[in-house]
Amino acid sequence: MKVLVLVDIQNDFLPGAALAIPKGDEIIPVVNKLQQYFDLVVATQDWHPSNHKSFASNHPGKKPFDTIDLNGLSQTLWPDHCVQGTTGAGFPSGLNMNRVEAIFRKGTVPEIDSYSAFYDNGHRKSIGLAGYLRQKEVQHVYLTGLAGDICVYATAMDALGEGFQTYIVEDATRPLDEKAFITKNATFTNKEGRLVTSAELTNNKSK
Repeated sequence: MKVLVLVDIQNDFLPGAALAIPKGDEIIPVVNKLQQYFDLVVATQDWHPSNHKSFASNHPGKKPFDTIDLNGLSQTLWPDHCVQGTTGAGFPSGLNMNRVEAIFRKGTVPEIDSYSAFYDNGHRKSIGLAGYLRQKEVQHVYLTGLAGDICVYATAMDALGEGFQTYIVEDATRPLDEKAFITKNATFTNKEGRLVTSAELTNNKSK
């Protein structure tokens, strides 16, 4: 069994929004096309309370992209984004959600951020994705979404750590920082992760 994971493809990460990922909207048609080639499709959703400690606005004197210590972990401070119940936290109207079987919400605890869809940043609490995938007898995890160098990467590394054969679909993700993405992809492949393209998947249904 293989799963396509849509990581944080949300309004606030699209161009012009609160925490815009350059060209983030370009992945939507690719992700929509890919879904028909998978047995299972799930999504993740950044779902922050307004008092989340990763928001620069909750630290007087700090600004977005400053770094602080947050309960023992290094934390980049972000613009307010994907606040629970807001339009920004929602999925883009152009994203096909009909085949999404489950949505895993993350970043819900104010005191710790959660980049990965598997665990919070301190690996202190599971978000539940690993158990869900094992119940579905998934062996192969294919990742798409935003941002490639942050939440997609963190999810990919945890997927490898959980024993899944893990793939990042290169043309179905976009990074916040291109140079960081290149470096992190090298780390991912060094851990036996694989980079693939959507063309490879749509031209070979048996992959």
